Amino acid sequence: MNKKLHNVSLKRLAPAIRQPTIGNRVFATLRQSIVQQEIFPGHLLSEAEVAKQMGVSRQPVREAFIKLAETGLVEVRPQRGTYVTLISEQEVENARFIREVVEVAIARRVAVAITDSDIADLQLLIEEQSAVGAARDYSQFLALDEKFHVRISEVVDCAYAWRMLENLKAQIDRVRFLTLPDRPTAQKVIHQHQAIVDAFSTRSPDLAEAAMRQHMKEIINSLPSIVLAHPSLFIS
Repeated sequence: MNKKLHNVSLKRLAPAIRQPTIGNRVFATLRQSIVQQEIFPGHLLSEAEVAKQMGVSRQPVREAFIKLAETGLVEVRPQRGTYVTLISEQEVENARFIREVVEVAIARRVAVAITDSDIADLQLLIEEQSAVGAARDYSQFLALDEKFHVRISEVVDCAYAWRMLENLKAQIDRVRFLTLPDRPTAQKVIHQHQAIVDAFSTRSPDLAEAAMRQHMKEIINSLPSIVLAHPSLFIS
């Protein structure tokens, strides 16, 4: 497996390097590159190399490495360097469990408070996600997936709760990206999103909870086959 750091995965930062939040943008770029397998597990990240390729100083890169370690995407090994971690099956399950608890609670509240306008917004996101899924644009598919869940949380002013999940779901996102080339899996996500919106339309908290809980369990249902297909990326 080629473990070379791909320059193309880092160039997306270029327009942003003059902004004051350079460290956050470096973090976001590296996070996306790791999640989307542009930087592979086991790769040694060089602070100097990343800074050079991104055209920034080493300080924001150092800050980004610290945040990446907090999300579990890299491991800092004293006297050895910073390495991209393997995907932990246990951490995926732990993160999924916490995410399910939070999102199911949000779904129950949304079912009571949602408006027809909110439902129309969610329906439009599903249509957009279906289109990019058909085009096999997996990066945009994941972006719209996240936008769908954020929009749900906004219905009941729980966007902060969603942001609290950001670090937790990094490992989940790595697995989800691996599942997307399997077209039936992407279609299943669309169908589950539609089921959630349909449940909201009934204004039934119980139906909304059931639909969201089923959606949250999908990652665990697909995990064994993903591990089998990509054993070198995982640690038990």
